[in-house]
Amino acid sequence: MSSSTDDPTRYPDIEIYLPKVPVDALDGWLTEAIGAEPLVPAGKQKWRTRGRHQGREIAVLLVEKAADGFASLWFDSPDTPWATDLACAHAAANRLGCEVRCSLGGWTPGDDPDRFLQVLPDGGEREIDWPDAER
Repeated sequence: MSSSTDDPTRYPDIEIYLPKVPVDALDGWLTEAIGAEPLVPAGKQKWRTRGRHQGREIAVLLVEKAADGFASLWFDSPDTPWATDLACAHAAANRLGCEVRCSLGGWTPGDDPDRFLQVLPDGGEREIDWPDAER
């Protein structure tokens, strides 16, 4: 029996960036998506929870104000419902009704660290230079 960790297209973890989203709305989406308990404080501007997908546990960390007014939402598991950051970003943007940002793909040395994808609630997406995106 193979696990999702055997899939080379599946990321080892998922990270997306969200603008200020009410914690209760985020809790609702996390409950629907991975059966997570409500987020609980885990230090200054940090929240944690755990969910499950296909019987495997998924640790979740939310860090408020991670970058330029966006929070980082990190799923520390290869066993999420989404194979990539982009798939998760589309799910979050659609469910939460907000812009979501994510990496272009797997990062390797030499890649431009400022290039991201901006995903919109209507399904639109475009590449952006994050530090310059607001200008």
